[in-house]
Amino acid sequence: MNKQAALDLLDFIQESPTSFHAVQSIKRRLIANGFQQLFSGEEWHIEHGKKYFVTKNHSSLYAFIPGNGNIAAEGFKLICAHSDSPTFRIKPAPEMLVEGKYLKLNTEVYGGPIMYTWFDRPLSLAGRVMLRSERPLKPATQFVNFNRPLLEIPHLAIHFNRAVNDQGNPLSKQKDMLPVLGMVNEAFEKDNFLLKLVAEEMHVPEEDVLDFDLMLYEYAKGTLVGLNEEFISSGRLDDLAMAHAGMTALLDSEPCNKTKVLAIFDNEEVGSGTKQGAAAPTLRTILERIVYNQGGNAEDLFRAIHNSFMISADMAHALHPNYPEKHDPTNHPVMNGGPVIKINANQKYVTDGDSAAVFKTICKMAGVPCQTFVNHSDMAGGSTLGNILLTQMEMRGVDIGNPMWAMHSVRETAGVQDQEYVIKAFTTFYSI
Repeated sequence: MNKQAALDLLDFIQESPTSFHAVQSIKRRLIANGFQQLFSGEEWHIEHGKKYFVTKNHSSLYAFIPGNGNIAAEGFKLICAHSDSPTFRIKPAPEMLVEGKYLKLNTEVYGGPIMYTWFDRPLSLAGRVMLRSERPLKPATQFVNFNRPLLEIPHLAIHFNRAVNDQGNPLSKQKDMLPVLGMVNEAFEKDNFLLKLVAEEMHVPEEDVLDFDLMLYEYAKGTLVGLNEEFISSGRLDDLAMAHAGMTALLDSEPCNKTKVLAIFDNEEVGSGTKQGAAAPTLRTILERIVYNQGGNAEDLFRAIHNSFMISADMAHALHPNYPEKHDPTNHPVMNGGPVIKINANQKYVTDGDSAAVFKTICKMAGVPCQTFVNHSDMAGGSTLGNILLTQMEMRGVDIGNPMWAMHSVRETAGVQDQEYVIKAFTTFYSI
């Protein structure tokens, strides 16, 4: 079993505690491989033989390599994933003093985390900080990662809640999930304590810190587990595993006639309805600019979209060893069995017979197995990027993802072999 892809994924996730840092990590790898950054507010000059990327809100990224063929006839090959994961965001004025002894922070839940998994483990803070600049409408942006065990959400002892292990024991997002930052000492100043801490960490004056977007993350790095180290145990596998696979495939792929696109969106976990989310026209605008920049017109754009194919890559559910009854009787993907094609009769996924056949062919060409996932008919399922993207442009596409356990836990589990499999499939897709 080749573990290199899984180990590189763990390094990538460790570098990427927030969506901002994930985009920074991808940017560094793209630039190291000859990609040039473009900016939405500037004029573009796209040349064949060169590679480009553009970002939005510092938390979504769109990379592309112009194809060798006629763009209207060839179209685009897209792999789409997302950079965000469920977590807890720090609220404004977050400091909460408890009986003059403990300092905790006020938080708001982001997305749908399995909240019980966040208790009693070292947590840290990371995110984006907006700093004073000479342009009032454009503050300077920097990123911060405290990268040390800074907080903990303590669980209530079983002696105070004998029903803690009973089913249906609810948690309050406002009361139970607040992290403790530390003990109060004589020199403690409660007002703007976190702002002072951020300024100190970044070595900037306090008055220069205008605002911030800070999130909690589990401090401990992911690891390989299992008798033969066949599993990946880490936070944020959903969906950084697919972002990592798409990025790696884009870098490893061969030149081809179609224009290759990697789209990493933010805010999928909260519905994608932001300027950096899949529901925004951002990706379509970028495709339009690529076509028009190469001398195409609206007719060429319509043809290019028609001749395109999209892989919407978001993690999938593996058969759970303790809950096999939760899965469909005949479609239950297993770990290390290959990427999973996700299907839903009510169109929660964009997959149909045509696009499933395409992805199966790609996997066969890559020499990797693939599996299918369909929800148990008595259970409602979720959706992902694909059907949201298609509200912006009609395009053939398939929803896929690697199988995993405990999706939205602070610590998720996926297969080591699957990461290598999906990279091979994506690389083949980009190269044909």
